[in-house]
Amino acid sequence: MRVCFTIILFLVCANCLCGDFEIRDGDTVVFLGDSITAAQTYGKIIENYTLLRFPERKVRFINAGWGGDTAAGGLKRLERDVLSRGATLVTVAYGVNDIGWGMKADDEHKRIYLDGIRGIVEQCKKRGARVFICSAAITGADPFKSETGFLQKMCDEGMALSRSLGGGAIDVQRTMREIQKKVWKANDQTTDPKTKTSLHAEDTVHLNEYGQIAMAYAILKGLGAPADVSAVDIDARRPDAALTTGCAVSRLRGDTSGIEFTRLDKGLPLNLGLAGILSYRFVPIPDQLNRYMLTVRNLDEGQYEIGVDGRVIGKYSSRDLAAGVNIASATTNAWEPGGTWDAQAAVLRSLTDARSDVTSARKTAFASLTQPARFGRVKTGTDSLNARIETVQRATARPQLCHFVIKKN
Repeated sequence: MRVCFTIILFLVCANCLCGDFEIRDGDTVVFLGDSITAAQTYGKIIENYTLLRFPERKVRFINAGWGGDTAAGGLKRLERDVLSRGATLVTVAYGVNDIGWGMKADDEHKRIYLDGIRGIVEQCKKRGARVFICSAAITGADPFKSETGFLQKMCDEGMALSRSLGGGAIDVQRTMREIQKKVWKANDQTTDPKTKTSLHAEDTVHLNEYGQIAMAYAILKGLGAPADVSAVDIDARRPDAALTTGCAVSRLRGDTSGIEFTRLDKGLPLNLGLAGILSYRFVPIPDQLNRYMLTVRNLDEGQYEIGVDGRVIGKYSSRDLAAGVNIASATTNAWEPGGTWDAQAAVLRSLTDARSDVTSARKTAFASLTQPARFGRVKTGTDSLNARIETVQRATARPQLCHFVIKKN
């Protein structure tokens, strides 16, 4: 276990330049991969995280996933689908199709995979695009045994090759495997199939929504995504000032019986709705990506409710508040957003889904419409729609001034 953790830590840290998030202002990020990428789910989570956490950065996102694809196939279409579209950062996720879902796990197919990885890294480097080779997503195989399996070892060679060529590497598979181990241990505690959790569809290869969330988490950590969003620390006995990180507090007033203030953040936490909340049992997003903290010390003993812009988002004891609470996903109704930032994230998810649908329409038109003029009209229209949605996305993700009221319940 210690060796595994060391490998994960090395691979994550090796990809962080000066501790900063790798997705930078002005980037065009392209997700290259097979059907797991083409599902667009993990890519949309990374997109939403970036828009919310770094609203001042103007970043474009392109999904270049293709069902059934391999590293060799990705290399063949690299110019058309990635480089010609202005990619400055590329994540590459292949492996399962390269070995025929395990039916072609041999040296010949490993060589073809590695040749494809080499070509992708070399071409990206030549065009000035930063490239990160990801190990394949986990399959439904026993996570306590698959560490030494052919797929992991082949991907290890691919990541090592990328680093030797000056590219980056993200060990998605090992990070997801640690999550999968938690899932398997939890499933061992129940005999009811309905209460068992999985990261996969029935074929044990494609990811369900939980699996996609886990993959997004692995890639974000590999890109150096920070855990802390912002923090406010208030002493109720001296409510003339607050200690803040990543935000500003104003209009602070109150005493040991209650506090109110306004808060303006530099960035906002990622929120994934009910599916996200349920997945947090296994995927450590709250602690590792989403620390949106509130601390109020020296309140009178008792229970307090936190209201934000007129909506109660949670109830906490004075002891909890003194220790600090993470209110990123706080809500009194899991079916509805909690704080204003949560509502913004919910709207953003819908907008990102809409942009994803536009992208899918463009891809279908490219693959299916035989008349160039007809495809041309679809391309022009979808490009225009995409640009307009991107503008609304950025406006939606911009932090707003929030009014907090903490009063005894």
